[in-house]
Amino acid sequence: MKKVTSLSALMLSGALVLAACGDNDGGGNTVDENTDNASGNVNENTETDLNDDDGEEADNNADNDGGEASGDISNLQMGTGSTGGTYYPLGQEIATVVNNNIENFDDFDLSAVSSGASVDNLSEIFQGNFDLGMTVHLPAVDALTGDGDFEGVEIDNFGFMGHIYPEVMQIVIPADSDFESVADLEGEQIAIGPPGSGTQAAARLILEAYGLEDGDYEAFEEDFGDAQGRIQDGQLSASFGLLGLPAGGIEELAASSDIDLLPLSDEGVDYVEENSGYEGFDIPADSYDFLEEDVQAITAFAVLVGNTDTIDEDLGYEITKAMFEYADEIAHPQAENITDENALNGSDDLPMHPGSERYFEEQGWLD
Repeated sequence: MKKVTSLSALMLSGALVLAACGDNDGGGNTVDENTDNASGNVNENTETDLNDDDGEEADNNADNDGGEASGDISNLQMGTGSTGGTYYPLGQEIATVVNNNIENFDDFDLSAVSSGASVDNLSEIFQGNFDLGMTVHLPAVDALTGDGDFEGVEIDNFGFMGHIYPEVMQIVIPADSDFESVADLEGEQIAIGPPGSGTQAAARLILEAYGLEDGDYEAFEEDFGDAQGRIQDGQLSASFGLLGLPAGGIEELAASSDIDLLPLSDEGVDYVEENSGYEGFDIPADSYDFLEEDVQAITAFAVLVGNTDTIDEDLGYEITKAMFEYADEIAHPQAENITDENALNGSDDLPMHPGSERYFEEQGWLD
């Protein structure tokens, strides 16, 4: 059985149990060390059997049908990603906008916390530690079915709350390198993203498409923010990042270093599409000043999901409403993708949060 690659989920005696240790998308910190958030507090993990249907559920759980949830709405936690990626700064702004515009909940307070991103956020929601989470939509589908990083564990206490932005895999290399194909990374030092991130899962799949497996390269399991310095210092040959387009971290790196993006081949994209839900995507040459031509890549959707144990229908409705109706107050460039037209992107094969579904129905966005 494959382990749930999250901040705190480990395999033990054939059963998945929680432990307050592990890696994350913030460069190796545990959840307890991630205090760069609005309120400065994150729930401690406790050992819980993820395969126990009766479960040691969070104190304030409710039924998964959107019924009344009695959680403490004055200390809600939203899992984002690493401080060097897109999720964390965007998530902080989303939390601020929701806090400023939530209706009918006087004690409401939402904190965006750094985490190991997609897989980690879904695992923490399952454990009752996170109330909201940002994730690539594909790991969320895997969580429902017990596939991929969630093999053996089906997570069903979350619902889709809206599309955030499209994520694009960007492989950064030094401009003076001789790399023309991912296959050329054999034997090289590369950053593949932190454990529990969509970046790492997609990076491994891409490398596999070119016949490269564990041991064929030296992998650094760190986020793009940490990898940025290594590339600048000549300590890395490449860094994979599933990021917004354009990515602020890449623009920042390009301002001080000569870099380029490594394209995928037609065969590489075909392999990824055949073995996942990712789709081929051409990064336009005008995305970055250093690009001279379009770069072939892959893409998926970043979405927001909500814990149906701790967020009831009414609260889910108000959160969704605040995010979409006040998205223009979010300064982060990826917020331009939080629109009526894009609202349901990434919702295929995912259950709707009851509150979000009610809001989408009122807006006439559902078929």
